[in-house]
Amino acid sequence: MFPILFEIFGFPVSSFGVMLAIAFLAGTWLTAKRMEEVGLDPEGATTMLIYAMIGGIGGAKLYFAVDVSLREGIPFLQLLLAREGITFYGGLIGGITAVVIGTRIHGIPTGLFFNCVALAGAIGQAFGRIGCFLVGDDYGRPTDLPWGIAFPEGAPPTIERVHPTQLYEAAWLFALTLFLWRRRHRSPLLWGEYLVLAAVARFAIEFLRLNPRLVAGLSEAQVIAVLLALVGGGSWLWARRNPAAATA
Repeated sequence: MFPILFEIFGFPVSSFGVMLAIAFLAGTWLTAKRMEEVGLDPEGATTMLIYAMIGGIGGAKLYFAVDVSLREGIPFLQLLLAREGITFYGGLIGGITAVVIGTRIHGIPTGLFFNCVALAGAIGQAFGRIGCFLVGDDYGRPTDLPWGIAFPEGAPPTIERVHPTQLYEAAWLFALTLFLWRRRHRSPLLWGEYLVLAAVARFAIEFLRLNPRLVAGLSEAQVIAVLLALVGGGSWLWARRNPAAATA
Protein backbone atom coordinates (compact mmCIF):
# COMPACT_ATOMS: atom_id res chain seq x y z
CA MET A 1 0.00 0.00 0.00
CA PHE A 2 1.19 3.52 0.73
CA PRO A 3 2.64 3.77 4.28
CA ILE A 4 4.54 6.96 3.38
CA LEU A 5 2.86 9.46 1.06
CA PHE A 6 5.65 12.03 0.73
CA GLU A 7 8.41 13.82 2.60
CA ILE A 8 8.64 17.42 3.83
CA PHE A 9 12.19 18.62 4.48
CA GLY A 10 13.28 15.04 4.94
CA PHE A 11 10.46 14.13 7.35
CA PRO A 12 8.15 11.33 6.11
CA VAL A 13 4.41 12.01 6.12
CA SER A 14 2.51 8.77 6.69
CA SER A 15 -0.81 7.98 5.07
CA PHE A 16 -2.15 7.07 8.51
CA GLY A 17 -1.24 10.52 9.80
CA VAL A 18 -3.03 12.16 6.89
CA MET A 19 -6.14 10.06 7.56
CA LEU A 20 -6.03 11.09 11.23
CA ALA A 21 -5.93 14.74 10.17
CA ILE A 22 -8.92 14.22 7.86
CA ALA A 23 -10.75 12.38 10.66
CA PHE A 24 -10.13 15.30 13.01
CA LEU A 25 -11.36 17.90 10.51
CA ALA A 26 -14.48 15.91 9.57
CA GLY A 27 -15.24 15.13 13.21
CA THR A 28 -14.81 18.74 14.26
CA TRP A 29 -17.16 19.96 11.53
CA LEU A 30 -19.87 17.43 12.41
CA THR A 31 -19.54 18.11 16.14
CA ALA A 32 -19.80 21.87 15.59
CA LYS A 33 -22.96 21.35 13.54
CA ARG A 34 -24.49 19.27 16.31
CA MET A 35 -23.43 21.68 19.06
CA GLU A 36 -25.08 24.53 17.17
CA GLU A 37 -28.28 22.47 16.79
CA VAL A 38 -28.53 21.80 20.53
CA GLY A 39 -27.69 25.36 21.58
CA LEU A 40 -24.04 24.98 22.53
CA ASP A 41 -21.27 27.27 21.30
CA PRO A 42 -19.87 25.49 18.20
CA GLU A 43 -16.49 27.14 18.78
CA GLY A 44 -16.00 24.61 21.56
CA ALA A 45 -15.91 21.76 19.05
CA THR A 46 -12.30 22.35 18.05
CA THR A 47 -11.13 22.59 21.65
CA MET A 48 -12.92 19.41 22.68
CA LEU A 49 -11.83 17.44 19.63
CA ILE A 50 -8.21 18.32 20.47
CA TYR A 51 -8.79 16.70 23.86
CA ALA A 52 -10.32 13.69 22.10
CA MET A 53 -7.46 13.41 19.60
CA ILE A 54 -4.71 13.63 22.22
CA GLY A 55 -6.49 11.24 24.57
CA GLY A 56 -7.45 8.90 21.73
CA ILE A 57 -4.01 8.59 20.15
CA GLY A 58 -2.29 8.39 23.52
CA GLY A 59 -4.73 5.78 24.81
CA ALA A 60 -4.50 3.74 21.60
CA LYS A 61 -0.71 3.53 21.68
CA LEU A 62 -0.55 2.98 25.43
CA TYR A 63 -3.12 0.15 25.32
CA PHE A 64 -1.27 -1.54 22.46
CA ALA A 65 2.14 -1.21 24.09
CA VAL A 66 1.02 -2.50 27.50
CA ASP A 67 -1.08 -5.34 26.04
CA VAL A 68 1.53 -6.71 23.63
CA SER A 69 4.41 -6.17 26.05
CA LEU A 70 2.64 -8.24 28.72
CA ARG A 71 1.58 -10.99 26.29
CA GLU A 72 4.72 -11.28 24.15
CA GLY A 73 7.51 -9.78 26.26
CA ILE A 74 8.47 -7.17 23.65
CA PRO A 75 9.99 -4.03 25.24
CA PHE A 76 7.29 -1.50 26.14
CA LEU A 77 9.11 1.52 24.67
CA GLN A 78 9.74 -0.27 21.37
CA LEU A 79 6.02 -0.94 21.02
CA LEU A 80 5.05 2.57 22.10
CA LEU A 81 7.22 4.09 19.35
CA ALA A 82 6.37 1.51 16.64
CA ARG A 83 4.57 2.53 13.43
CA GLU A 84 1.84 -0.05 13.97
CA GLY A 85 -0.36 -0.44 17.02
CA ILE A 86 -3.18 2.11 17.04
CA THR A 87 -5.68 0.06 19.07
CA PHE A 88 -9.28 1.24 18.76
CA TYR A 89 -10.40 0.29 22.26
CA GLY A 90 -7.45 1.98 23.91
CA GLY A 91 -8.18 5.06 21.79
CA LEU A 92 -11.84 4.98 22.80
CA ILE A 93 -11.03 4.78 26.50
CA GLY A 94 -8.36 7.48 26.26
CA GLY A 95 -10.58 9.74 24.15
CA ILE A 96 -13.57 9.41 26.49
CA THR A 97 -11.41 10.13 29.53
CA ALA A 98 -9.86 13.21 27.95
CA VAL A 99 -13.23 14.55 26.78
CA VAL A 100 -14.81 14.12 30.23
CA ILE A 101 -11.91 16.10 31.71
CA GLY A 102 -12.20 18.72 28.96
CA THR A 103 -15.92 19.27 29.41
CA ARG A 104 -15.41 19.81 33.13
CA ILE A 105 -12.60 22.28 32.55
CA HIS A 106 -14.53 24.28 29.92
CA GLY A 107 -17.96 24.10 31.54
CA ILE A 108 -19.66 22.14 28.72
CA PRO A 109 -22.51 19.74 29.71
CA THR A 110 -20.82 16.35 29.45
CA GLY A 111 -23.87 14.28 28.51
CA LEU A 112 -25.03 16.73 25.88
CA PHE A 113 -21.57 16.98 24.36
CA PHE A 114 -21.20 13.20 24.11
CA ASN A 115 -24.41 13.10 22.10
CA CYS A 116 -22.91 15.75 19.82
CA VAL A 117 -19.60 13.95 19.40
CA ALA A 118 -21.08 10.51 18.54
CA LEU A 119 -21.03 11.38 14.85
CA ALA A 120 -17.39 12.41 15.09
CA GLY A 121 -16.59 9.09 16.74
CA ALA A 122 -18.10 7.12 13.86
CA ILE A 123 -16.63 9.11 10.99
CA GLY A 124 -13.27 9.53 12.73
CA GLN A 125 -13.02 5.80 13.29
CA ALA A 126 -13.92 5.20 9.62
CA PHE A 127 -11.10 7.41 8.33
CA GLY A 128 -8.77 5.82 10.87
CA ARG A 129 -9.55 2.41 9.40
CA ILE A 130 -8.71 3.69 5.93
CA GLY A 131 -5.41 4.84 7.40
CA CYS A 132 -4.83 1.32 8.74
CA PHE A 133 -5.51 -0.05 5.26
CA LEU A 134 -3.01 2.33 3.65
CA VAL A 135 -0.20 1.32 6.02
CA GLY A 136 -1.14 -2.38 5.91
CA ASP A 137 -2.11 -2.77 9.57
CA ASP A 138 -4.98 -4.81 11.11
CA TYR A 139 -5.72 -6.92 8.03
CA GLY A 140 -7.55 -10.25 8.14
CA ARG A 141 -7.06 -13.91 7.35
CA PRO A 142 -5.81 -15.22 3.98
CA THR A 143 -8.55 -15.42 1.35
CA ASP A 144 -8.98 -16.40 -2.28
CA LEU A 145 -11.82 -13.93 -2.80
CA PRO A 146 -11.26 -11.57 -5.75
CA TRP A 147 -10.91 -8.52 -3.49
CA GLY A 148 -8.23 -10.09 -1.30
CA ILE A 149 -5.14 -7.85 -0.99
CA ALA A 150 -1.48 -8.49 -0.14
CA PHE A 151 0.41 -6.05 2.08
CA PRO A 152 4.11 -6.56 1.26
CA GLU A 153 4.98 -3.38 3.20
CA GLY A 154 2.41 -3.97 5.92
CA ALA A 155 2.81 -4.26 9.65
CA PRO A 156 3.64 -7.11 9.59
CA PRO A 157 4.28 -7.65 5.87
CA THR A 158 2.38 -10.37 4.00
CA ILE A 159 2.53 -11.46 0.38
CA GLU A 160 -0.57 -13.63 0.81
CA ARG A 161 -3.88 -12.14 -0.28
CA VAL A 162 -5.89 -11.41 2.85
CA HIS A 163 -9.25 -9.95 3.81
CA PRO A 164 -9.02 -6.12 3.81
CA THR A 165 -10.94 -6.04 7.09
CA GLN A 166 -10.01 -2.38 7.55
CA LEU A 167 -12.20 -1.50 4.55
CA TYR A 168 -15.04 -3.74 5.75
CA GLU A 169 -15.12 -1.86 9.05
CA ALA A 170 -14.71 1.54 7.36
CA ALA A 171 -17.72 0.86 5.12
CA TRP A 172 -19.84 -0.05 8.15
CA LEU A 173 -18.70 3.07 10.00
CA PHE A 174 -19.48 5.44 7.14
CA ALA A 175 -22.95 3.88 6.96
CA LEU A 176 -23.21 4.23 10.74
CA THR A 177 -22.35 7.94 10.47
CA LEU A 178 -25.25 8.43 8.07
CA PHE A 179 -27.57 6.41 10.32
CA LEU A 180 -26.64 8.46 13.39
CA TRP A 181 -27.11 11.70 11.48
CA ARG A 182 -30.66 10.66 10.61
CA ARG A 183 -31.27 9.58 14.22
CA ARG A 184 -29.85 12.72 15.84
CA HIS A 185 -33.25 14.31 16.61
CA ARG A 186 -34.98 11.08 17.69
CA SER A 187 -32.43 9.12 19.66
CA PRO A 188 -32.54 9.31 23.46
CA LEU A 189 -28.78 8.70 23.54
CA LEU A 190 -26.91 8.91 20.24
CA TRP A 191 -23.63 7.99 21.93
CA GLY A 192 -25.18 4.72 23.17
CA GLU A 193 -26.27 3.79 19.65
CA TYR A 194 -22.77 4.49 18.36
CA LEU A 195 -21.19 2.22 20.99
CA VAL A 196 -23.57 -0.66 20.29
CA LEU A 197 -23.37 -0.53 16.49
CA ALA A 198 -19.61 0.05 16.32
CA ALA A 199 -19.15 -2.89 18.72
CA VAL A 200 -21.37 -5.12 16.54
CA ALA A 201 -19.14 -4.43 13.54
CA ARG A 202 -15.93 -5.10 15.43
CA PHE A 203 -17.30 -8.30 16.95
CA ALA A 204 -18.28 -9.67 13.53
CA ILE A 205 -15.13 -8.59 11.70
CA GLU A 206 -12.88 -10.19 14.35
CA PHE A 207 -13.92 -13.60 13.02
CA LEU A 208 -11.99 -12.74 9.85
CA ARG A 209 -8.86 -11.72 11.71
CA LEU A 210 -5.98 -13.67 13.22
CA ASN A 211 -6.04 -12.29 16.75
CA PRO A 212 -5.54 -14.92 19.48
CA ARG A 213 -8.66 -16.21 21.22
CA LEU A 214 -9.02 -15.18 24.85
CA VAL A 215 -12.12 -16.93 26.23
CA ALA A 216 -14.97 -19.06 24.81
CA GLY A 217 -13.44 -18.84 21.33
CA LEU A 218 -13.57 -15.03 21.39
CA SER A 219 -10.68 -12.62 20.93
CA GLU A 220 -9.86 -9.86 23.38
CA ALA A 221 -11.40 -7.33 20.97
CA GLN A 222 -14.64 -9.33 20.88
CA VAL A 223 -14.86 -9.53 24.66
CA ILE A 224 -14.42 -5.77 24.89
CA ALA A 225 -16.97 -5.30 22.08
CA VAL A 226 -19.54 -7.23 24.11
CA LEU A 227 -18.83 -5.07 27.17
CA LEU A 228 -19.12 -1.87 25.13
CA ALA A 229 -22.39 -3.03 23.60
CA LEU A 230 -23.76 -3.71 27.07
CA VAL A 231 -22.61 -0.29 28.30
CA GLY A 232 -24.05 1.44 25.24
CA GLY A 233 -27.33 -0.46 25.34
CA GLY A 234 -27.74 -0.03 29.09
CA SER A 235 -27.00 3.68 28.83
CA TRP A 236 -29.52 4.03 26.00
CA LEU A 237 -32.25 2.40 28.08
CA TRP A 238 -31.40 4.60 31.07
CA ALA A 239 -31.45 7.74 28.90
CA ARG A 240 -34.82 6.76 27.48
CA ARG A 241 -36.24 6.71 31.01
CA ASN A 242 -34.29 9.77 32.22
CA PRO A 243 -34.03 12.15 29.23
CA ALA A 244 -33.18 15.25 31.29
CA ALA A 245 -30.37 13.55 33.22
CA ALA A 246 -28.85 12.15 30.03
CA THR A 247 -28.01 15.63 28.72
CA ALA A 248 -26.65 17.07 31.98
